[in-house]
Amino acid sequence: MIRVNYFARYREQLGSEGETLQWEPALATLRDLRERLVSRGDLWMQTLGQANLMCARNQELCTLDAPLCDGDDIAFFPPVTGG
Repeated sequence: MIRVNYFARYREQLGSEGETLQWEPALATLRDLRERLVSRGDLWMQTLGQANLMCARNQELCTLDAPLCDGDDIAFFPPVTGG
């Protein structure tokens, strides 16, 4: 199982803090996971399909090329701007 968490505006847009998904070998990277999620429809594509999406694996920032393993905790969140 993998835990997927949605933060900030993503949580609001999707109406969910997160979900637990069954891990499978086809989900080899975070990119694979994101593609699976955006295939759910327009709302998902608009929210998670952005090029500047940020992500973390097991509480460490990473890229979409990071490997995904059973038991991982994943977070997707919008880019943060400083002031």
